[in-house]
Amino acid sequence: MEDIEDMFAGGAGGAPPGFRLPLNAVGVNPKRNTSKRSISKQKDEVTDSNRDSLAPPSMKIPGTQTIYIKTFGCSHNQASSANRHDSEYMAGQLTAFGYGLTEVPEEADLWLINTCTVKSPSQSAMSTLITRGRSGKKPLVIAGCVPQGSRDLKELEGVSVVGVQQIDRVVEIVEETLKGHEVRLLNRKTLPALDLPKVRKNNFIEILPINVGCLGACTYCKTKHARGHLGSYTVESLVERVRTVISEGVKEIWLSSEDTGAYGSRDIGVNLPILLNAIVKELPSDQSTMLRIGMTNPPFILEHLKEIAAVLRHPCVYTFLHVPVQSGSDAVLTAMNREYTSGEFRTVVDTLTELVPGMQIATDIICGFPGETDEDFSQTVGLIKDYKFAQVHISQFYPRPGTPAAKMKKVQSKIVKQRSRELTCVFEAFAPYTGMEGKEERIWITEIATDGVHLVGHTKGYIQVLVSGPESMLGTSAIARITSVGRWSVFGEVIETLASTNVVTQVREETKPACTSDVSTCETCACSAESCCGEGKSGEACNVSGDITRQDHKTGEKSMTKEEEKQEVVSHWGLVDKALVCGVFVSSLTILVLIISIASRVLLRQ
Repeated sequence: MEDIEDMFAGGAGGAPPGFRLPLNAVGVNPKRNTSKRSISKQKDEVTDSNRDSLAPPSMKIPGTQTIYIKTFGCSHNQASSANRHDSEYMAGQLTAFGYGLTEVPEEADLWLINTCTVKSPSQSAMSTLITRGRSGKKPLVIAGCVPQGSRDLKELEGVSVVGVQQIDRVVEIVEETLKGHEVRLLNRKTLPALDLPKVRKNNFIEILPINVGCLGACTYCKTKHARGHLGSYTVESLVERVRTVISEGVKEIWLSSEDTGAYGSRDIGVNLPILLNAIVKELPSDQSTMLRIGMTNPPFILEHLKEIAAVLRHPCVYTFLHVPVQSGSDAVLTAMNREYTSGEFRTVVDTLTELVPGMQIATDIICGFPGETDEDFSQTVGLIKDYKFAQVHISQFYPRPGTPAAKMKKVQSKIVKQRSRELTCVFEAFAPYTGMEGKEERIWITEIATDGVHLVGHTKGYIQVLVSGPESMLGTSAIARITSVGRWSVFGEVIETLASTNVVTQVREETKPACTSDVSTCETCACSAESCCGEGKSGEACNVSGDITRQDHKTGEKSMTKEEEKQEVVSHWGLVDKALVCGVFVSSLTILVLIISIASRVLLRQ
């Protein structure tokens, strides 16, 4: 397998037809010693096997092959990780160019592996998949944090790699890899465009990156090695993206970031509340599209807690936030270089819980960080017991090569495992959803459950509600009655689906005065026209613009007013219908003129 620079060094002919990668964008040095390269080819079995598995370029038209994309991420953070939206962007570009996608590895002509460097198990799984791909003689492209942060890994020898800020060039990299070339694009550049073609894993969910990198320097984390320093998208570009995805039918927008709270604060002169307020202005007033704020560390939201609480109270924003604490011990937090205390974390939780009704907070814990004592761990357990979080992501410490924590004295493995089990038992003993039985909750339905039977909806507090219903309910909002609760989610039955006009009315009712039973004020009071009609008013008097359209979940029928029925009839008149009516009218007028003309001539002759 040749490096891409060999194509430039090979002769006076220049770059071959269709080649679009400039030399200065490729992160390897040109190889000029052809004899050494020839010897290297003989020794490299992977190179020979990959070349043998590829058909000649003339028989492989670019854009006709099938690609298998595998995305790795933190076990608890797959849904909101940067890796997932990176994979969606890369898939979108490949399909726009004509490549097909498959979920069956054996059917693919090339494997694109998007990696994660947060935890050791994810990187181990990546290594296993690379070995499997090589055994199957599959051309490989490795993307994500691992090649960006650890470009000299032995596992990455002989495969193409693309860094986190070069995903907009994935088509070129795939093309050249399928030709048998090894491409390495790892140089940092400007932020990838937000309007790249995209294939969403879920058509109703848009994962929107608001920045890359972070401002922290945690001693255990390698993400910054890969993602770099903070780089934020402008408010204007993000708002424009929000407008676009809403027009495409997206029902949930997830803001994604290594640290949402740090947005704009050190690079473009804005802050998170400014961005959030700009975005919520674009959300439909009928609450058909909801916003979920991404993970944020405590330091950068402490000064904006009241402003963020105000946004979380907005009808179109989930009252949910992921705030990792990692440890309840200040000594451990200092060793981690987390830049906050357990007391400041408690301030974040207490303030948001007080100011935001139904607020739900998730957090993370690392068990067995180097130097963690029994007292340190007991403080962590005490913190979790105090708040009884519904979601706690518990992990054991894994030393990441090249990080300061990897050089620290480790806690014995058996102690780390014991602490992890103990904290898990404490956490799983909580019953956070007790008392929800029988309550009616509004939910937004966007997914099919892993059991393949239920649909997944979420309350405004982002509590998972499993309901039964047809797939046509995906992307809708409904009222569900909670029938039973579990440890991780609740079950419910849909008693009513909500149409958009109904939602608009319900939102407006929150600010209307009490019902006056006076039809003349029906549009401005907290009643529906139908309730005023119940007071004995005529049907004509009840025909006001405040009418509600409801859809019965069992029959699927909608009730409409007379005015709406008229509008429904008129809306069926197309251009041809209107032209025919005009033609009939003109013809009738012409005939009338002729009759009058003939009659006048007859009278004149007499």
